[in-house]
Amino acid sequence: MKSKMRRYTANDFNREFIDTDSCLEWLKNQRFPNGIECPTCKKVTKHHKVTKHPCYACDNCGNHVHPTAGTIFHKSSTPLKTWFKVIQRMSTTRCGISAKEIQREFGVTYKTAWRMFHQIRTLLDESNGILTNEVEVDESYFGGVRKGKRGRGAEGKTAVIGIAQRQGKITANVVADTKRSTVMPLITKNVAKKSIVYTDEYPVYDCVDRLGYQHETVNHGAGQYVIGDAHTNTIEGFWSLTKRGISGVYHAVSPKYLQSYVDEYSFRYNHRNDETPMFKLVLDQIH
Repeated sequence: MKSKMRRYTANDFNREFIDTDSCLEWLKNQRFPNGIECPTCKKVTKHHKVTKHPCYACDNCGNHVHPTAGTIFHKSSTPLKTWFKVIQRMSTTRCGISAKEIQREFGVTYKTAWRMFHQIRTLLDESNGILTNEVEVDESYFGGVRKGKRGRGAEGKTAVIGIAQRQGKITANVVADTKRSTVMPLITKNVAKKSIVYTDEYPVYDCVDRLGYQHETVNHGAGQYVIGDAHTNTIEGFWSLTKRGISGVYHAVSPKYLQSYVDEYSFRYNHRNDETPMFKLVLDQIH
């Protein structure tokens, strides 16, 4: 039986993070779980919070340590509690939340809201290790609605290669093209040898079996979508969820930033069955 993620409500947040100082204390404990090693004293020493400043001072020598240094919060004039609240809002909505909504809710500029989102998404690029057993591979195309051909061969679209382990995790990568020389290295990098790889009939995948995998296909062009265990429904479900989210929340995403949005939806998908609340999982990515 799959575990169910515990909800982390607005009341939970307000109890745990009363103010910016409590957020800073959490960040300090996250980054220095064994205590702060003072660079001057060359040992772990007691530190106290400096009044009205986002830092801690060594009790022995007074050296200041800034827990935000080197993190997404570094040199940000936005209060730390606002950052934490945005992460909480972003992580507790299934399809995400727009920068425009954050601008209205928190009274920050659109530029600030967008920058915060971009910085938070950098936390969501994670390594999922090698995928094994039954794995589906498929490519999808993202971009604005245009006249003419859709899908493969459509102009003005950005390709993304997705690899999904059934009952497991997904990895998705924005690529310059879907040539064999681009796709095959992604498969060999992310999929364990001797796994069963399911694809559609796209000719690029014809050589998968020569790479040390068992390869089974379905011919979508001929109206075949499931043949025994052969299908790509898992990865196609992920494409559908991601595209609905981007279209409904963000409306459009430039190719330059598409990978970070794909990372966001991949992170949600990969941790969908974790017991730890999504908000805490995102915070744990801060180092």
